[in-house]
Amino acid sequence: MGILAKLFSLLLLLPVAQGTTSHIIKYWYGGFKAAACAPVTHELNGWTIRMHFDKNVRYVEAWIGKVRKISNREYTISSRSHRNPGDLICFTFLGHNDGKIKPFAKITIDGQGQSRSSGGQKNYGGALAKSILFYDAQRSGRLPSNNPIPWRGDSNVGDCVPGGWHDAGDHLKFGLPLSSAATLLGWSLVQFKDGYEAAGQLDQMYDMMKWVYDYFLRAWKPGQQKLCVQVGDGNADHMFWGRPEDMHMSRPCKFVSEYTPGADIAGGTAAAMAAGSIAYRQKDAAFADRLLEGAKSLYNFAKGHRGVFTGGAPFYGSSGDADEMCEGAMWLYKATGKQSYLIDAKGFVDLGVAWSLGWDDKKLACQGLLYEATEEDQYKRAVEGYFKNWFPGGDVTYTPCGLAWRTKWGANRFTANSAFMALLAAEMGIEPTKYRKWAMEQINYFLGDNNHDGGCFSFEIGYGSKFPRNPHHRAASCPDPPAPCTYDQEKAPGFSPHILQGALVGGPDKDDSYTDERSDYIHNEVALDYNAGFQGALAGIVHLQAVGKMPATNNKCPC
Repeated sequence: MGILAKLFSLLLLLPVAQGTTSHIIKYWYGGFKAAACAPVTHELNGWTIRMHFDKNVRYVEAWIGKVRKISNREYTISSRSHRNPGDLICFTFLGHNDGKIKPFAKITIDGQGQSRSSGGQKNYGGALAKSILFYDAQRSGRLPSNNPIPWRGDSNVGDCVPGGWHDAGDHLKFGLPLSSAATLLGWSLVQFKDGYEAAGQLDQMYDMMKWVYDYFLRAWKPGQQKLCVQVGDGNADHMFWGRPEDMHMSRPCKFVSEYTPGADIAGGTAAAMAAGSIAYRQKDAAFADRLLEGAKSLYNFAKGHRGVFTGGAPFYGSSGDADEMCEGAMWLYKATGKQSYLIDAKGFVDLGVAWSLGWDDKKLACQGLLYEATEEDQYKRAVEGYFKNWFPGGDVTYTPCGLAWRTKWGANRFTANSAFMALLAAEMGIEPTKYRKWAMEQINYFLGDNNHDGGCFSFEIGYGSKFPRNPHHRAASCPDPPAPCTYDQEKAPGFSPHILQGALVGGPDKDDSYTDERSDYIHNEVALDYNAGFQGALAGIVHLQAVGKMPATNNKCPC
């Protein structure tokens, strides 16, 4: 048995519940060779190992993943490979330093063993990674070589605007929920970039978001003053149950233009692109410039052609465009610093208390952005008024296990968005401990702190050992080709053939009851806007882990 095999055999016997340390194999003047094993306590779809050295190390070489230097004493190694609970990630590496020294490193896997609540340990980083996979599963168009969803292939490549994300369990592309989800996701990347990094998901997040930003750039034609806001016929699409790869129906496009108003979608898309320009500024300045120029011209178009888009009825009808215009103006202000955008936003803002934050109502987001920029009390009071309604004692119903339950149709989506906004408000200095505690307790409910199926049931598919297996999602319900997939699959017995990793289902009823039925689109639908705030909140929680600001929580039905 070689020295490395002997070392790994020894490591298997060591008590390493919270990680382990590296072991020097040999060393010399200017360098050393070491080995380590890190235990896996949760299912991982992609992982990041963090190494904390006791002495300075100039650089590290490893072959198990991508090495990143944080400082002379901290390095990370990341991989997109899968690992199961109970596995050990064992590897060797070379270190280079000055002199002849024997440094050792504490080895941990990000997202494991870092946080406990009343509901026990939650792998927030792992949940974040899975949410990114959900958006990858929603991709339309010709898929890239690094597609991480093996049961998805090229689809709808002949669309008038190819690419983008399918809206939900169907295969339509709707501009209003698409831009709404992209704005919240972009906001999470701007505000909690360190959370994505600590979870080992920063590269995956950039890859995921570029897919939708490229779609927006294709959808907006500034020379023609025309924005594509819908791809596909809603009624025809909903008559089809099958794989998106097998769709051959006509997929008409709908546009807003000088003659067809749609400032709600145009303003929201401008917000998404402007947020993206900030998120990509340091990674890819040229791409950030394209997004910013697109956002500016699209916002100007929307400002000059006010009114809501009505051509998509009965799907995603908007109640107004001022909230999206305010949001677009604020993200352009953040991206450019130009006072004219801030003045515009102050003119668009509604200081009333929002019912919720969602694809049709960006009021709360605009209020929060204005408070962040100005620190004026009127915006702070508006945000506080919202959470007064949402916290216990307000007008939002709470389930017996503590979920803030706004409505039965996709209840989880409104709560997740509110949790994300609570974490953002806390970063703005609004009652940080209280807001963070509430947000984490809501996310804990989603990840298992509930009483469904005996407890420890996750409403995020693929997280933990108990989760929905029959979401209202056509592609996931279809067996592998060449087996046929028809409407028979909607009510077929047994689990869906594919696990739709990371999708947050609509959620329980107000008594915590929930049935995992594929045909139940009220409680078991999945959608772009369902995951957006949820993913943002997860990134915010991993950020709190990274900076040591995790609040104590007290869930009513701990797992």
